[in-house]
Amino acid sequence: MRVLIACEFSGIVREAFARRGHDAWSCDLLPTEIPGQHLQGDIFSWIRWQSWDLMIAHPPCTYLCNSGVRWLYDGYGWNMRPIRQEQRWDDMRQGAEFFKALLDMDIDKIAVENPIPHKYALEIIGRKYDQIIQPWQFGHGEQKATCLWLKNLPKLIPGDIVEGREQRGHNLSPSPDRWKERSRTLLGIAEAMAAQWGKEIK
Repeated sequence: MRVLIACEFSGIVREAFARRGHDAWSCDLLPTEIPGQHLQGDIFSWIRWQSWDLMIAHPPCTYLCNSGVRWLYDGYGWNMRPIRQEQRWDDMRQGAEFFKALLDMDIDKIAVENPIPHKYALEIIGRKYDQIIQPWQFGHGEQKATCLWLKNLPKLIPGDIVEGREQRGHNLSPSPDRWKERSRTLLGIAEAMAAQWGKEIK
């Protein structure tokens, strides 16, 4: 069946579905790192290009995640009230609206993933996540809470619980590509998505 992996440049989730015989495509503004069926450009143009049975989306989290909420304000004014960083708020609103637009697409089955969001992003998205998963539940001895918003899909069932709770990405050296390393879906999670949600596609 036709599967779209939105906002994925790595090709990891796409290939997990492809290995199980699905017509899987990734889409991102960047080229794919793994050769395969990849659509480069605006995701909404490609969503309308073809009908899809399932979409898994990985929208940017920079302005939405709880760990970055403190950057919405910077210091205090003369009246001791926090000073709003208006550009940051605008970026947050755009990011949350993009997230919500993906979640509201006219596709039967949808999963959208992101780190734990702050309350301001959730207000725009319109609803809380359905599940939180961890890498150590899927064969990776690391810790990184990942939230899933689900539409007509069951929660992922952990299948390979392992030892180890190292903070994922915490020890990565600063570099221009650090965000790429942090954003790639781990293979164990990708395989679980393909194995479990692939069965939901009739």
